[in-house]
Amino acid sequence: MINYNPKDWYKFIFRLNKADTFRRLLPVLAGICVYAGIIVWLEKQFGWMSNTHLGNVTVTHSLLGFVISMLLVFRTNTAYDRWWEGRRLWGSLVNNSRNLAMKLSAMLPEAATEHRHFFRVLIPAYAYTLKHHLRQKRTKIDLYDALEELRHLQYDKHLPNQLSLLMIKRVNLLYQKGVLSGEQLITLNAELQSFTDICGGCERIRNTPIPYSYNIFIKRFIFFYVMTLPFGYAFNLGYFVIPVVAFVFYVLASLELIAEEIEEPFGTDENDLPAERIAEGIQRHVEELLH
Repeated sequence: MINYNPKDWYKFIFRLNKADTFRRLLPVLAGICVYAGIIVWLEKQFGWMSNTHLGNVTVTHSLLGFVISMLLVFRTNTAYDRWWEGRRLWGSLVNNSRNLAMKLSAMLPEAATEHRHFFRVLIPAYAYTLKHHLRQKRTKIDLYDALEELRHLQYDKHLPNQLSLLMIKRVNLLYQKGVLSGEQLITLNAELQSFTDICGGCERIRNTPIPYSYNIFIKRFIFFYVMTLPFGYAFNLGYFVIPVVAFVFYVLASLELIAEEIEEPFGTDENDLPAERIAEGIQRHVEELLH
């Protein structure tokens, strides 16, 4: 995720970065400019649009412009809702990890160093594992080497579930040994259950994309809208229609590209969630609590 100063207008306007849509759209923009230039040249040479009804399509473009703006607003809001829901889920993971670490720090005796070390490693490991799971990677986590139980994980199966099961088994073992009471076991249950709930919420976002028909319809709408713009404005604007059409396409296509990027918030794009930084924060806070 990009860190920036929202008050730095100059940097926003004149500086390009890897996430800027202009870089990605530059080849298409060049093609749009060539296409618009050809339409204007034909009009200048033959006047074929001024002798037909093609010069009156500006009225249609005004109506369609309102429709496409409403579609893009809905598209962007839907994508942002998915991004924000993902951020809320990871925020809940941070809070629940802290709460579980604080409760365990208060409930476990100081002499139970083995159990404190177990949760000090396993709670942050869950955050890192969830990150790799959502990105569909099998990267080995360095924290796994700190516990014997983590060296026998089955990487071809659901890793977050395996880590959550290990935590539940260890808490149940502490209850059977009398280290934790029944009331304390019930108190810890909410945080232990929340790990699976958060994982399920993130998987729902990742595995449920925007419906295909809706997505392809917006792209086709933008394409045909921009391709017909020169026919409506070449007669009045002349060659000035080239930058006008390019700018309109840049705005509409950029909104669609931004929506595509943020609707999948768990990847590695510039505007995706900072899952790595959040996991590092969880590790730091849990180690401080379960010292």
